[in-house]
Amino acid sequence: MASDSGSRRLRYFARSFFANLRWHRRDMILIMVVKTANPHTGFLTPKFLRAVAWALVATIAVFAITTILLAENPKTAAEYNSDPAAMIEAYRHVEAASVSDAIEQLLHQKSYMSHRMQAIFPTKFAGSALTVKLVKQENNDPEALTGMLQAIDTGAPGSVYVMQVENGADIAGIGGLMGTAMFARGFAGAVIDGGVRDLPQLKRIGFPVYSTGSVPSTSVHHYRFGGSNVPIECDGVKVMANDIIVADQDGVVVVPREHAAEVLIRAQQLDLSEHSMYPVIEKLHSIVEAVKQFNRI
Repeated sequence: MASDSGSRRLRYFARSFFANLRWHRRDMILIMVVKTANPHTGFLTPKFLRAVAWALVATIAVFAITTILLAENPKTAAEYNSDPAAMIEAYRHVEAASVSDAIEQLLHQKSYMSHRMQAIFPTKFAGSALTVKLVKQENNDPEALTGMLQAIDTGAPGSVYVMQVENGADIAGIGGLMGTAMFARGFAGAVIDGGVRDLPQLKRIGFPVYSTGSVPSTSVHHYRFGGSNVPIECDGVKVMANDIIVADQDGVVVVPREHAAEVLIRAQQLDLSEHSMYPVIEKLHSIVEAVKQFNRI
């Protein structure tokens, strides 16, 4: 029989699985619709229905196996530090709020972006930061933004494109062309301290972008590339290249790479205790009693 701690871990990761499934199911089905819809009639074919069924079965199986392994065999900080890919994958399963709390408890600092940073659709992702800075400067130089584009073409799969647009609340730092390139290269998402445009295209391909708002403007002739993989400030938060970006419906958090493993483990613990509290609150009809039992709120 599993221990009480192991059972709580299992329940927590099960909740995480279904939460992640909700975020990704829409994009998965959208892709399958595009690939399997009958181009002549416009109706979905039996092939589509089979694809949906098998995709859901495969997704559930993979996440179920991962859930059990993570629940019963939590990794140590040393193990995460020696396996960065596993650490990033684990960050995809914790809540941004727990990551923010973990940073505050361990590092005593604010690393979350403000309410201004909003996603173009509900999403959840994590990845290593590829930073880009745009400097405000009127110009007629056709090469002024070439470095910005080169940064995308050299970015690794799983990267999160994090851009500081100097005084750029009303300037689109990203649009359909850049977003499509990032999507094609396997970027996890983008976080722009500035505007975004071409939302229909970005939503069509399912590429997640956080920004301070949608605007129809352009940075061309108004900005110059200021550097990539350099220290930047995004919505008031310092971001270094390769810091870990965690984003979900609660917002965006920046995890300093040198503290990523310890923050992850603490965030997992916070997630576990919070998710374990939900059934207790429902059973006792009391948050006060649950707080007493778990010694947290």
